[in-house]
Amino acid sequence: MIRTFALAAACSLSLSFSFAVHAQQAPKLKVGLMLPYTGTFAQLGNAIENGFRLHLAEQGGKLGGREVEIVRLDDESDPAKATDNINKLINRDKVDVVVGSVHSGVAMAMARVAREAGIPMIVPNAGAAAITGNLCAPNIFRSSFTNWQPAYAMGQVMREKGYKRVVTITWKYAAGDETVAGFKEGLEAGGQSKVIRELNLPFPNSEFQALLTEIAAIKPDAVYTFFSGGGAVKFLQDYAAAGLRKSIPLYGVFITDGTLEAAAPVSQGIETTLHYSDDLNTPRNRNFRLAYAKTYKLQPDVFAVQGYDAAQMLATGVNAVKGDLSKKDAFTAALRSARIDSPRGAFTLSRSHNPVQDFYLRKVDGKENKTVRVAVKALADPGRGCRM
Repeated sequence: MIRTFALAAACSLSLSFSFAVHAQQAPKLKVGLMLPYTGTFAQLGNAIENGFRLHLAEQGGKLGGREVEIVRLDDESDPAKATDNINKLINRDKVDVVVGSVHSGVAMAMARVAREAGIPMIVPNAGAAAITGNLCAPNIFRSSFTNWQPAYAMGQVMREKGYKRVVTITWKYAAGDETVAGFKEGLEAGGQSKVIRELNLPFPNSEFQALLTEIAAIKPDAVYTFFSGGGAVKFLQDYAAAGLRKSIPLYGVFITDGTLEAAAPVSQGIETTLHYSDDLNTPRNRNFRLAYAKTYKLQPDVFAVQGYDAAQMLATGVNAVKGDLSKKDAFTAALRSARIDSPRGAFTLSRSHNPVQDFYLRKVDGKENKTVRVAVKALADPGRGCRM
C-alpha cells in the first residue's frame, strides 16, 4: 500500500515537473500593436486590430504552439513620439513582434528601430516606400501596399480613359508625396497625359476651400486625390459642396475606404484603385466578411483585411519555426516563400518583402466599393533602394 502510494506520488511529481518544463519552454508570444487609437486615423487602427484578432481567434489564440498576448499602444499618428513608443514596446513591454502602423512617418521611425533591434515587424498599412526600399531588412515585412502601387494603377487607368490635363491634391507628407509620384509615373507613361498642378496642404489640415477654388479656376480634365480617415470624408463633402463633382471627375486612392457611411451620399459613383474590393466574389472573401460581421457587428474594409493578413503572415513565420523566434533565418525564409491566402486574393512577397498583388478598379455603389475590373495584375513595387 505504502509502495503504491509512493509510486503514485512519484508519477504525479514527474508529470507536474514535465508540465512545468513544458510551460517554461512555451512562454506567451507578446505582440505589440502600435496603431492609432485616437485622432484622424483611429477608425483605421481599430479595423486593423479587429482583423488581426479575427485571424488569431481562428487559430485558437495560439501561434507556433504559443499563446499570444497583445500589447496595445496608441501612436497618436505622431512621428515625433514614434521612436520612444516602439522602444517602450521592445524594452519595457518585452514584445517579441511589432505590428504597426497607419501613418507613414510613424512607420518609418518604427522601421529604423526594428531594423537595428532585429525584432520582427509587420506593417499593416503605412505605404512609405522607404520601409521596403532603403530601410528594407530581413525582419521587416508589409501586409498592405506601397504608396506607389495603387497610385500607379490609378495613373494607368486615367491615362487609358484619355484624361490629358490632371490636377492632384493630397496632404503634404511622405504618403502624399509618394502617391503623387506613383500616380504621375502611371499617368505620364505614354507621353500624352500630364499632371499640370500638384496641390497640397499640411497633415492633418482639412481646410480645403482655397485649393478647391484653385481647381475650379484651372478647369482640369480630372482630379486625382489621396486622403484617408476623417480627412477623406471632409474632402469628399467639400468637393461636392463646391459643385466640382458636376464638372470635374474625381478619382483617387483610399478616399472611399472606411469612409462610405460617413461620406454618403457624396461618395457615390467615385472610382478608386486598390488591392481590395468589398464585393470580391470568392469563397475566401465571403467567409472572411461573414466572420468579421458576426464577430464585430461591422462590415470589414481594406484596413481590416490588412490586419487579418498581418496575422496570417505572422502565423506563417511563427509556425515555421515552431514558436522559436530565435530562428530568424527560417522565419524570414518561410515568409519569402509563402503564398498568403488573403480575402483580397492570394499574394506573395517581393524581394523587398512587399505584397505582389492585383489592383482593382472599384466604384462606390451604396455602401460598397464594388469591383469594375482588375486594373493591374500582380503589381510589384520596384523596391527602389533596397539592398537586402
